[in-house]
Amino acid sequence: MKYPESLTKTMTAKTNIMNKSNDSNVMRGIASFLAEYAALLLGCGSTCIRIEKNTKRIAEAFEVNLDIFIMPAHVSVSVWSSDRKGAVMAQRKTASCGISFDLNTRLSQLSWEIADYNLDLPTAVAHFESIKATKPTGKWEVLILTSLANSAFCRLFGGDWFAMLIVLVSTMAGYRLKQIMLEDGCDIRLTFLCASFFSASISAGGHIFNIGTTPELAIGTSVLYLIPGVPYINSVSDMIYRHYLCAFSRFLDAAVLTACLSAGLCVGMLILGLRWF
Repeated sequence: MKYPESLTKTMTAKTNIMNKSNDSNVMRGIASFLAEYAALLLGCGSTCIRIEKNTKRIAEAFEVNLDIFIMPAHVSVSVWSSDRKGAVMAQRKTASCGISFDLNTRLSQLSWEIADYNLDLPTAVAHFESIKATKPTGKWEVLILTSLANSAFCRLFGGDWFAMLIVLVSTMAGYRLKQIMLEDGCDIRLTFLCASFFSASISAGGHIFNIGTTPELAIGTSVLYLIPGVPYINSVSDMIYRHYLCAFSRFLDAAVLTACLSAGLCVGMLILGLRWF
């Protein structure tokens, strides 16, 4: 059946509008997904260069161009097609999930799965949501392993078995306090200060009661679990790849936490009458 020319033009125009609308919706979906993905990576302790590589890998798999702008508090993503039409921008706040190597690894693996297996957007979003819903490692397991690791550091630095036992107990007490305070929404700086003070006060008992031959090592190693090593390392990586703003922000955050750690340690020693400085 032959339609009138005016009707044909109208149908063609409507079809073009629908196609453009669908393309725009797809671009918005990709931009939103990439922004949330990058924000979660940044929140779980990933470096800026890893975020850039992973998001660009996903963008190439979706056959779109990507421009990402990483700030300490948020991530901005712009995507556009090869013909530079229909550019879409999305912005998300940095996720406050805490440093997690497991989450970091799972998200990086997702980027490779999207690239290697050509996953479509709905499938990629479904996998991403399942990763977000993954429960973290059990708090009691982390508590025990952290305490054992800290006592092993005491032995590595020359501490005797009594010092190791003191470090084990003080670390378990301080780390448990840290978990409770963070669960209650306390400020991270206050948490580090209180946890350091608590661990130092307990470990100082070895020196006061003259337990073992290396009680001073027990005091020094009892707070090692609080040292913010990941932010320090990430700040150096970001600086190397010229992400100076994120590098400075991470270094400053780590320095403030280190100062809180040191203050708690010193206050605990002073209250118990240990004046080594």
